[in-house]
Amino acid sequence: MRIYSGPLSMFGAKAEIAAREKGLNFELIMVPFVSDYEPKHPEVVRINPKQQVPVLVHGDLEIFDSTQIFEYLEDLKPVPALWPSGPAARAWARILELKSDEVFFAHIIRLMNLRKNPDAAAAAAAKQVALAYYREMEAILSDRRFLAGSFSYADIAFYMAQLFAERMGAPLDATMPALLRWRDAMSARPAVRSVVGPMVKFLYSSKRPVPDFLADLAGDAAAGREGQRPV
Repeated sequence: MRIYSGPLSMFGAKAEIAAREKGLNFELIMVPFVSDYEPKHPEVVRINPKQQVPVLVHGDLEIFDSTQIFEYLEDLKPVPALWPSGPAARAWARILELKSDEVFFAHIIRLMNLRKNPDAAAAAAAKQVALAYYREMEAILSDRRFLAGSFSYADIAFYMAQLFAERMGAPLDATMPALLRWRDAMSARPAVRSVVGPMVKFLYSSKRPVPDFLADLAGDAAAGREGQRPV
C-alpha cells in the first residue's frame, strides 16, 4: 500500500491518520510542497483527474479523495471500526465528516485566499460562520467524548479542518470547553501525533505560524513515520 500526501495537505493528513489508526502497513510518499503542489507528482496526475493528494495505491487498486479512502480502509480492515455501528449512527457520522469537509472547510479556504487582506468583510464573515459551526459542534460534544459517540472518521476530519482554521485566524476559545477537551484528546492520540508532528515541523522550518496548541508536537516530528520518503 502506498499513500501519496503532502506536508501541508489537510486531506492527505486525514487519510494517513486513518491508516495509522487502523494499524496498516503502508509506504508514505510525500509530494514536495510548492504553491498548489506544483510541479505535480506523475502518479498523482495519472490517478487523480484533479491532480491532488491524497492518492492511495494498493496492488491494482488506485483511488483518490480522503473520504473514499476512509471507506476503502473500513472495508479492508473493519477492526478497529472507525464508523459507528448501526446504520443511523453511521449515517450521522458520515454527515458530520461531509459537513466538516464541504461546509465548514469551505469558509476556511476563503480565509486562506484572504490572507493578504485579513480585514476584508469577507474574512470577517467567514470567521463568523466558523464560530457558528464551532457552537454547533460544542453542543454535540456536551454529552459525549467524540462527535459521533465513538471515535470515528468524523473526528479525524474535523480535527484536521479545525487545525487549519486555527492557523487561518478562526480559533477556538474558552467559551467552548467541550471542543477544547475534545481537541486535547485528539491531539494526544498516537496516530494524530505521528502525522501532525511532521506538519508542525514543516511549518516551523518554513517560518509559518504554528497554533499554540500544537507547539509540543514539534518534537514528535520523526515518530511513527516508517516508510516515508520524499519524491
